[in-house]
Amino acid sequence: MVVGAARSGIAAAELAARRGARVMLTETRDTFEAADRLRAQGIELELGGHRAETLAGADLIVTSPGVPTEQAAFEAARANGVETIGELEFASRWITGRLIAITGTKGKSTTTTLIGRMLEAAGQKVLVGGNIGTPLSAQLEQSTTDAIHVVETSSFQLETTTSFHPWIAVWLNFADDHLDRHPTVEAYAAAKARIFANQTANDWAVLNADDAAVLKHASDAVARRELFSLEGGLAEGVVIEGDSIVRRTATDVERLIPLAAVQLTGRHMLNNVLAAAAASHIAGARAAAMIAALHRFHGLPHVMETVAVVRGVRFVNDSKATNVEAALRSIESFEQRVVAIIGGRYKGGNFAELGPALAASGGAVIAIGEAAPLVREALAGTVPVVEATSMREAVQRGYDAAKPDGVVLLAPACSSFDWFRDYAERGDVFKEEVNRLRAREQ
Repeated sequence: MVVGAARSGIAAAELAARRGARVMLTETRDTFEAADRLRAQGIELELGGHRAETLAGADLIVTSPGVPTEQAAFEAARANGVETIGELEFASRWITGRLIAITGTKGKSTTTTLIGRMLEAAGQKVLVGGNIGTPLSAQLEQSTTDAIHVVETSSFQLETTTSFHPWIAVWLNFADDHLDRHPTVEAYAAAKARIFANQTANDWAVLNADDAAVLKHASDAVARRELFSLEGGLAEGVVIEGDSIVRRTATDVERLIPLAAVQLTGRHMLNNVLAAAAASHIAGARAAAMIAALHRFHGLPHVMETVAVVRGVRFVNDSKATNVEAALRSIESFEQRVVAIIGGRYKGGNFAELGPALAASGGAVIAIGEAAPLVREALAGTVPVVEATSMREAVQRGYDAAKPDGVVLLAPACSSFDWFRDYAERGDVFKEEVNRLRAREQ
């Protein structure tokens, strides 16, 4: 029984069907785009809701990451002895290659992509996916003993794992997030920490030495440790020394990457490069491959993405900054005055934490979406705050406030699900409106 017809659920259903299982997929919607394709593979569909009696009669339940398993229908199935796991766990039981898994509150997609590109440049067979791009279930036909699966893993995916076993597990950082789904911050942290649960002393845990919460929640990990630090206070690990990223050991300093090779905006993005370098070095990549990958990498869409400069005002799309910590790091990346577009569907965090950085830049806030009143309440006493009822209005108001030479930064600190399908659609609409503005101002 597969629950949820998003990318991961569809991939899990197709994998199970290919491996000879009798598969039913249940979905709350009455129809979805891939329905006919699944039926053609012999997959039965139960649409319009998750029925408790069907779940309770399954041999195995596999959930999509977006499906909370605390619902009564799942509790009844578990009481009936039905194992309930997520798509990540299900797929990992089939792979034959090694796993590199990346988690963290922010920076997962960039780091996952960078590790994949560094290993490809080193001549490795690499399959990149998970919470970014291709679900792990869709990679199985290419999984061989010499393959390395580089997988972005969210807390929603990790909380439903039982035997998931990465060779290298990377934890980038930790901050309050997803409290609309996890009952407490500790529950969120515990879900993240499951990335280490099945590692052995032959595996690796790559950890951010600057993040006390990461070190605390990884304290029980039995894997070998490779630390990285943006602050540089490590006798051993991956750090910045002078104009280079280096790997220090007790006996040597190996220069890995000149900072000039990094084509990414924002000091916080260096944190991702350090983590990627640490994991890739363990996996066999050396300096030349890392440098070659970085020379060709200018960042991901919707991550600190410069859209345009309109009459001296720079527009930057960081729609993937869906929590307060990520938005703060984005704001701190600029020396110019920052006018931040903040808001959406609130999922936890304290917007007031953005105030000092915005005030220091002489900036302002355009509040959008369901969270706009919360944004105004938290920040109006610190910086000017105006509300906008559409992305078009937000872009125009941001432009007016940022003249003549400021930055309009989409860093919402919220999910997108009030106005948009996902963060990518939100970023795309922002870019469309910026381009409309540029056309008007030419």
